[in-house]
Amino acid sequence: MKDAAADPLTEFLKVNLHGTENLAKQAARSGVKRFVYVSSVKVNGEETHGQRSYTEQDTPAPQDPYGISKWQAEQALQRIAQETGLEVVIVRPPLVYGPGVKGNFISLLAAIDNGITLPLAGASNARSLVYVGNLVSALIACSTHPAAAGKTYLVRDGEDISTAQLVEKIAAALGRKSRLFYLPPGLLRTVASVLGRSAQIDRLFGSLRVSDAKLRDELGWAPPYKLEQGLRATADWYVARASD
Repeated sequence: MKDAAADPLTEFLKVNLHGTENLAKQAARSGVKRFVYVSSVKVNGEETHGQRSYTEQDTPAPQDPYGISKWQAEQALQRIAQETGLEVVIVRPPLVYGPGVKGNFISLLAAIDNGITLPLAGASNARSLVYVGNLVSALIACSTHPAAAGKTYLVRDGEDISTAQLVEKIAAALGRKSRLFYLPPGLLRTVASVLGRSAQIDRLFGSLRVSDAKLRDELGWAPPYKLEQGLRATADWYVARASD
């Protein structure tokens, strides 16, 4: 979100497309049987509406250079799979959190830990998240289950949550009081637009839901950690990091 590159797409393609393509070709030449690629829900798009969730059957609609580079990498891997017989499995996670998290998530942790009152009481959206421990579990299933070969999967913790609920749960994990007040989302979007922060507000108030039904049905997978467990582990890491 703070990309300063003159041509972000070209920079993302260097690693996300060309680096991945090179690695997959070398893997195939070396006799590797299966290649599990961590893509991104951004291949599906940026936002869902109402009760709708993204699925693997949706037509890809990446909106930004990062998402476009991931989609091009997926297509390249499918071509390599056809040419070499390499088994490719693609996993598209939503926001990943856990110890070591960066970006907006750690900023939210810091704001809550410091007792900052946030104008997010009106955030009634629904977003899918995935704890890093659950993502690792899904990747292991995708690397070992016979039915996963050639498939694409979406993954999540198992429940969707609004930004307001997320603040409350993070506060509980940190042992803090959640401090929320209501400010009309329309007003916040206007202010954010003036400040050049529209993307942040879209993530705080917009919905992005994914369905993990295919992963569960085909591989018999279920997340080993609940949302609260993931947030607790993240909060514990944050506290330990702050005290170092």
